[in-house]
Amino acid sequence: MHPTPHSVAVPTTRRTFLQHSALAGAAFGFPAVLRAANPNSRVQLAAIGVNARGYADLHSVASHAKATFVAFCDIDQANFATADADHPGTPHFADFRVMLEKLGDTVDAVTVATPDHMHALAAVTAMRRGKHVYCEKPLAHTVWECRQLRLWAEKKGVVTQMGNQIHSAVEYRLATRLIRDGVIGKVKEVHSWLGITGNERTRLLEPPASGPVPKGVDWDLWLGGAPLRPFAPDVYHPFAWRDWQDFGSGALGDFGAHIFDPVFTALGLTAPLTVSADHSGINRHIWPTRETVRYIFPGTEFTAGPTLQLTWTDAGMKPTRKQAQLSGDLELPASGSLFIGEKGNLVLPHVGGPRLYPVENFKDFTYPKDIKGLNHHHLWIDAILAGGRTSAGFHYAGPLAETVQLGNVATRVAQPAVPKRGSNIVKAAPAFQWDAANLRITNNPAAHALLTKSYRAGWEVPAA
Repeated sequence: MHPTPHSVAVPTTRRTFLQHSALAGAAFGFPAVLRAANPNSRVQLAAIGVNARGYADLHSVASHAKATFVAFCDIDQANFATADADHPGTPHFADFRVMLEKLGDTVDAVTVATPDHMHALAAVTAMRRGKHVYCEKPLAHTVWECRQLRLWAEKKGVVTQMGNQIHSAVEYRLATRLIRDGVIGKVKEVHSWLGITGNERTRLLEPPASGPVPKGVDWDLWLGGAPLRPFAPDVYHPFAWRDWQDFGSGALGDFGAHIFDPVFTALGLTAPLTVSADHSGINRHIWPTRETVRYIFPGTEFTAGPTLQLTWTDAGMKPTRKQAQLSGDLELPASGSLFIGEKGNLVLPHVGGPRLYPVENFKDFTYPKDIKGLNHHHLWIDAILAGGRTSAGFHYAGPLAETVQLGNVATRVAQPAVPKRGSNIVKAAPAFQWDAANLRITNNPAAHALLTKSYRAGWEVPAA
């Protein structure tokens, strides 16, 4: 096995993500200070979603010496057990709107870890009340929602953080340092890939047969703003919702905010100019089994030309060993990114230490030893107390999340075509042009319509 610097490689499964935290602002020159420091000596928090990723978030936040949870909210009463074991006596709520109304100023901040389709309303409801927000990736369910979260954060002056915790891990921080220091020269193109599919858990083409709602589950609250449909056992709740377009964001939405993060941070990317996609076939209900999404970004001081192409693939599709300039028995990781530079390449596994290729070009290279992993959640609490902001706040996470969801828009408008023999790949629709300043796709009305969605009455996300 090819060694990684500082022995920082770890397994690349969702549940083994490192519990580190955001890049220190000073390390890469990010701005600080948004508002006055938190008036309380401790940050009092409410968790919206307390199971799985929600529990991981609240557990890490609660390990901060000046953080205290004063309320838990979840639509499934069975989900409270683990959080209650750590924080006995914490009040329970099913509806975050009721919770925030009742508790008022006793809550300073919230963590949001619901299914994707409810991120925006939960986060905006909290921010409108002046609450600081930690919101899980992919931040929101549509491009428009991602934009509103950024705008509301700016409008209310709250401290925010997206749950892309690897942003603060030593692996991603080290890769960012190497690229910004010019170790591989200016970057010519980037390939990012994922080893799983967009419907990893669900292969159903139509909504499944309904069944009884489990005791303790409020199905209406779970649906929130999504179209009304019956409960289906073991399909949507508690986890396979990611595969369904009404609730989740597919493979790209699930992992893009992680894997694209060091690409954005290292290269200083903001918004793409054009986006296109092809895939293995899609319907109105679930995401495709595999897809390729191509983004063209304006160049930056860290790129080799006036534009940069970033290509996303999933379901195990990835660049060739030749593109990465691997030798011998070296292989690309199951998921990660390949940065192709003027002086060599950098491969960044998801999650593992960066590797430089071709090996012979870097045999005498010494990796920096001053890069440390930070605690993503603790830095959010620290910023609240100090009146600063995190480097993964919505000012940064908003454009990153918009890019992720623009990829899903491109996938949804790719048009079916007669496949070539031995292939079932759908041909890409022409690349659409993205006018980020005006939140508009200028050359594809069907794609532009997918920037937002309809909501059930009473569940609308208010515009900033």
